[in-house]
Amino acid sequence: MTSPSTLLAPAFDDVTRSEASLRRFLHGLPGVDQVGAEARAAALGTRSIKTSAKEFALDLAIRMVDLTTLEGQDTPGKVRALAAKAMRPDPADPSCPQVAAVCVYPDMVATARRTLGDSGVHVAAVATAFPSGRAALDIKLADTRDAVEAGAHEIDMVIDRGAFLAGHYLQVFEEIVAVREACRREDGESAHLKVIFETGELQTYDNVRRASWLAMMAGAHFIKTSTGKVQPAATLPVTLVMLEAVRDFREQTGTMVGVKPAGGIRTAKDAIKYLVMVNEVTGPDWLDPDWFRFGASTLLNDLLMQRTKMRTGRYSGPDYFTLD
Repeated sequence: MTSPSTLLAPAFDDVTRSEASLRRFLHGLPGVDQVGAEARAAALGTRSIKTSAKEFALDLAIRMVDLTTLEGQDTPGKVRALAAKAMRPDPADPSCPQVAAVCVYPDMVATARRTLGDSGVHVAAVATAFPSGRAALDIKLADTRDAVEAGAHEIDMVIDRGAFLAGHYLQVFEEIVAVREACRREDGESAHLKVIFETGELQTYDNVRRASWLAMMAGAHFIKTSTGKVQPAATLPVTLVMLEAVRDFREQTGTMVGVKPAGGIRTAKDAIKYLVMVNEVTGPDWLDPDWFRFGASTLLNDLLMQRTKMRTGRYSGPDYFTLD
């Protein structure tokens, strides 16, 4: 598949913040070969790893989980229980690593922060009128600032897919820039910004590639597939396109951007397929929770079951670990 970085280096330097220049740049990106992308993703998904490599992969996947609860029925008690599990996923095994973050609605950030304390597990908050992204900019920015002031380390924003699909690229670009600025705290530090595309609504791989470049150019720290509220959510081919984008962006700018597939990743087998893809497409630099995450709720339990099987030779029942 053709690399944008080999074709667009001069054009990238000329991009200015205008609708016309963004349109020229984004529509000048090489088109994604749908058949080729899906075939490569399928081929990478057939690879298997064994023994010590699998043990390493399971622990790495656990460390990459953003343990998530985003329901209208979320309560402080549920968030506290989730945060406790994030710190000690397997209470019977202190060697089990903790997860990367707990992802909640903004009004639950303070509860999560109090529970997690100085454990090192981050608090991620969805913001900007999640999951639709349909709200006035001042509301989105207030949503973001509230979460940051409550202690969120990371903000997961959603783009306005309607604006993107209508070709209003500058509007989407400027919203990302404004939300990133709203992530700045009074002490000068900044919450990291993950930009959610809702790839199931973007319709084509070409749009996924364009959204990836648009978000990275606007300053996203991470690009994320989905809210988990729309199907299809994360898929291997979509994630492949996004991984190619962050790889090419670093080649062109020297800046690394993370990737977070979210929604529908439920088994350790699935998670390992994604890790194989990361290693093959972007290389080992991205095999780190700072640069790759899984947005998930049920995935963690299967990772723990498989980890126990590797250590003891037998499976625990699905109810051995807490249900989320």
